[in-house]
Amino acid sequence: MQNERKPLYMQIQQYFKDLILSGKLREADKIPSEKELMEQFDVSRITVANALIQLAKEGWIYRIPGRGSFVSEQIGELLSHQHQQESAARLLPEGSGISFPQAGAGHIANGDRSLVMPGQNEVTPGSMTIGLVMPLLVDYFAIRLLQGINSVIENSPYNLQIVLTYNSIDREKAAIQDLIRKGAAGLIIFPSDAEMYNEDILSLKMQGFPFVLIDRYLPGVATNVARSDGMVGGQLAVDYLWGLGHRDIAICSDSPLPTITVEDRINGYMEAMKQKEAMINPALILTDFAVDYSEIDKKHPLYRFIKNQIATAYITLNGRLGLHIYSICKELGLKVPEDVSILTFDDPSPGLHEWGYFSHISQSEMEMGEAATQILMDILEGGDSREQGYTKVILEPKLIESQSTGPLRR
Repeated sequence: MQNERKPLYMQIQQYFKDLILSGKLREADKIPSEKELMEQFDVSRITVANALIQLAKEGWIYRIPGRGSFVSEQIGELLSHQHQQESAARLLPEGSGISFPQAGAGHIANGDRSLVMPGQNEVTPGSMTIGLVMPLLVDYFAIRLLQGINSVIENSPYNLQIVLTYNSIDREKAAIQDLIRKGAAGLIIFPSDAEMYNEDILSLKMQGFPFVLIDRYLPGVATNVARSDGMVGGQLAVDYLWGLGHRDIAICSDSPLPTITVEDRINGYMEAMKQKEAMINPALILTDFAVDYSEIDKKHPLYRFIKNQIATAYITLNGRLGLHIYSICKELGLKVPEDVSILTFDDPSPGLHEWGYFSHISQSEMEMGEAATQILMDILEGGDSREQGYTKVILEPKLIESQSTGPLRR
């Protein structure tokens, strides 16, 4: 063991991580005593203590004075976190320059998940660190957004720390407070899906703390923001499908919460229908459901809706939902685009080539990430954000036509 290049305490840490990952040590199992570990690894007490302290800090074990060290009761959550990071990493295009630490490298305390960009450390007081708070990292929209942010960060003196909130306002609040407490210079915030504002974001505004909202905004509240124009995107989607001859056009969201992004796009949909003097059919506005993406549920209202062929075209408010509807169509024997046209917001494909299967409304997410980060950089270089006013970058959505949409079959 002493012949390996890693410091001894890190070798001991890895030894126990491997035992836990392999299932040889399970929740609440006792770790050998410090004396036993000193003999087992032929190292000093300081080396053993340092290894155990680090394992406890990272959430792998907990220590009870006078009784010893035990495998964490939350070890299942930590290991699940590792699998989520590995799944997210598989979404990354080659050469993206973004990677994720192994399980335990970030904080698990208070239910938040911290990811650190390669070669960068956690936030410490006075550090040149920018915090990115976002709900999820499950699709190519998020990956491209992150690539845009990273393209600016990598050419700056700042580090980037990412915290995933899993669409929880409580986790979002905890993430913001934790990043500020650790000395983050500024924040980029992708707000969670929620009916109410996160009041901590409003507190940041009142205190003049440097932050930029990305993709979403707070209606009626002036802040720095970089986003796409959702209403224009909704109109663009309807105009395109209408031009292909479709009249029964459904618009679908997998978020039952009335978020501002969903509202803007649906308002754009309705405005386009009004301009065409078309009847707005409430049955074609599908927002009151959640989707389990792990399976096709034949009892789900969306499945029944598609099976009954109530609509000839679908606008989905994210790419993942478009893929799900495509899978349902395939299950039902419906051909895309011959029987059903699908137009997604955001490209559900990696975008590594000039072509892709899905017609979509592009929000230029890489440019959005770049713009948000540049706004924050300008604030940090310019001093008090309250004296500078607010910067809004609103990107024009673009229609990208491909193979998932086609003319209505007569």
